[in-house]
Amino acid sequence: MRAPEYVNDISRVKGMSERELQNLKPVMDKFEFKSNDYYLSLINWDDPHDPIRRIIIPCQEELDQWGKLDASNEKKYSVMPGVQHKYLSTAVFLASDTCGGYCRYCFRKRLFIYPEQREFLTDYQAALEYVRSHKEVNNVLITGGDALMLSTRKLEEIITSLRTIEHVKIIRIGTKLLSYNPFRVINDPGLCQMVSKYSLPDKRIYFMLHFSHPREITDVSLKACDQLLRSGAVLCNQTPLLRGVNDHPEILGELFNKISYMGIAPYYIFICRPTVGNLTYAVPVEEAFHIFQTARGMCSGLGKRAKIAMSHANGKIEVVAMTEENIIFRIHRAADPDDSGKVFICKRNPTAYWFDDYKEILETVDHQDLEY
Repeated sequence: MRAPEYVNDISRVKGMSERELQNLKPVMDKFEFKSNDYYLSLINWDDPHDPIRRIIIPCQEELDQWGKLDASNEKKYSVMPGVQHKYLSTAVFLASDTCGGYCRYCFRKRLFIYPEQREFLTDYQAALEYVRSHKEVNNVLITGGDALMLSTRKLEEIITSLRTIEHVKIIRIGTKLLSYNPFRVINDPGLCQMVSKYSLPDKRIYFMLHFSHPREITDVSLKACDQLLRSGAVLCNQTPLLRGVNDHPEILGELFNKISYMGIAPYYIFICRPTVGNLTYAVPVEEAFHIFQTARGMCSGLGKRAKIAMSHANGKIEVVAMTEENIIFRIHRAADPDDSGKVFICKRNPTAYWFDDYKEILETVDHQDLEY
C-alpha cells in the first residue's frame, strides 16, 4: 500500500480557501502545521465543524490567551534531557522529536515552538544506565513526539537494551500513528516481527494508541491494529476530551465500544491540559465528567474500563464522582508516593477547567483512612 505523503505547508491542503489561509497566517507564525494526505482525506470539507478537521487544521482561537507552556510541570521531573521520572515505577523516554501530524491541542507545544526548550533523548546509554540503577522502575514509556516516527531499527535498539534490564517488565510505545498513518505498521513487516520477538508471555509490549473520534478508525487502521495484536502486543487507547471532537456522549460511547470490539482497552480520557493555545479545545471538568459517565452507560463492562483524569503536576488526578454540591477527586498516580490514593472532596465549580480551579477543598482523606 502506498505510504501517505506528508504535508507541512498548509497552503497545499485542498479544501482550504484563500480567505481561510490568510486568516490563519498569525496562527501559522506561532504554531507549526503537519499532516498527510491519508488523514486529510478523512475530512468532510462540506462540514465546517468536521471533527477530523478540528483535530488537525489550525483555527484562529489557538491565539486566545490561556494556559501555560508546561501546564503539568514536566520539566520538574526531567532527570536528564529526554528522560522523565515522575512516577516511582515509570520512566519516560522522549525518544522522538516529531509526530505523524501536529494535533492542534498538543500539550507539548513548547518542545516544537521554542528550540531552547527541546529536551528529546539523545544520550541513550545514559538513559539506560539511569533505568538500570533505579530498580523501582518496572515499566518504560517510549514516546516523544511519536515513538513510531522512529525507524524500526532504532526502536529495536532501545527495546533490545531495555530487555537486558531484569526489573523492566513492561515496555510501552506511545503513538498516534495508528490514527494518522496506519501504513507505518502495514508497510513495515519488520515492526511486527520485532514486537513478536520482544513482547513475551511474562513481559509484554504495550502500544498506547490515540484514537479521539470513531471516524479515525478506518479499514486501514483496523488492519494495522489487528497486525499488532497478532504479533503479541497489548493495545490501549487514550484521548483528551476535546470540544468539537468527542464532547458528546454518543460520540465518546461509540469510540469506547468500537475500540473494545477491536480488542483494545479504553485506558484514559484526559481533561484537556491548560496549555497555551488549548482553550478552544477545553471542556470544563464537571461537564467532561457528565459526558464521560453518560458515554460509559452506553457500553459493556469492557467498554467502561477508561478512567477520566487530569495529568496534573502532582500526578494523575481522577474524577471519581459528583453530587449536587460536591465533586470528588482521587490521586490515581502520585508523583509523591505518600499521596497515592488521596481523596479530595471539593465544592462544585462548573467553570473549573483544572484541579487548581477548585479553591474550596472541603475534605482531604488519605488512602490509609479509606474503607473499601
